[in-house]
Amino acid sequence: MIPNGLLCHDTLTKTIKGKLAYDETKDFREWKADLKAKLTELIGLDVIAENACPLKMEVEEEVKMEGYTQLRFTFESEIGSVVNCYLLTPDTGKQKYPVVITLQGHNESGVHSSIGDPWAHETLDYDTGRGTFAIQAVKEGYVALALDQRGMGERRAKNLDGRRVSLDPASGNCYFETQTALLLGRTILGERCWDISRAIDLLSNFPQCDLERIAITGNSGGGTASYYAACLDERIKICAPSCGVCSYAQSILKYYHCSCNYIPSASRYFDMFDLSGLIAPRRLAVLAGKYDTAFRIEGVLSGFETVRKIYESAGVKENCRLIVSPKGHWWNVDLIWPAIKEEFERLG
Repeated sequence: MIPNGLLCHDTLTKTIKGKLAYDETKDFREWKADLKAKLTELIGLDVIAENACPLKMEVEEEVKMEGYTQLRFTFESEIGSVVNCYLLTPDTGKQKYPVVITLQGHNESGVHSSIGDPWAHETLDYDTGRGTFAIQAVKEGYVALALDQRGMGERRAKNLDGRRVSLDPASGNCYFETQTALLLGRTILGERCWDISRAIDLLSNFPQCDLERIAITGNSGGGTASYYAACLDERIKICAPSCGVCSYAQSILKYYHCSCNYIPSASRYFDMFDLSGLIAPRRLAVLAGKYDTAFRIEGVLSGFETVRKIYESAGVKENCRLIVSPKGHWWNVDLIWPAIKEEFERLG
């Protein structure tokens, strides 16, 4: 016999059947309620809620940019967790605008890449996965809400006071925060979703925001967080994740990924596409790269068949769609924004 460190887990990955995987024979509403309860438990939202605090927003800066106004504000989403946000509003004089929440993927600059600020000296390209998402959104005519996700940008752990929380403090690596969260009975994915929901709570302070028309998008880790946030917060009417949604077997169980992608015991209950039942009947537009080596197209195509069945069971088969780009792990401005625009138009 030849030892193989992957064989046991690979065998389980091929044979495991989630206890809450979509089943056409089950009552849809009951299944959806059970699925929501289990995701809430596994992602740690109940534990996070135990540390909740009153929302208090502080506006720190308002700057007039070319064609839009950029406002920076911070708030405490739970005790000890300060979230830095930017709200970009078009200077076109409308009373209200649809809102697009933009989530960057893993990078050193965090939210600063979304607003086009080379805060950490990264190269910022308009059309790549690390590009200026919030600026793109505001130029499309939306209010853009951009925030630093936990473990990224200004919110990454720092090697201060003799602590070593990262071997490369400039990498934006969220590994230490992720592992600490697990020890505390929560997940960093749950924390990121919590922060997004608390930020949505604060949008009522800005009269230019149409709270009935909120979309969320992002690439890579930002796409993943967009998807889970929409599963958990029904105020998000349009979810458009890019290169961040795939079957677990063809993504985080097949290749090395940052530990922030993992939810303890998730595969024992559901696959990623089963969770689309928590978004239905709201609109879901999944973007995938044909040559993406992190979230493989095979896992997207097979998994999206489950999405179609779920949306058909919900009576809204027209509210989901898959868009495949001819590239790899890439943010495609010529695909994402027309898709979001069309979904807003269909939303009314």
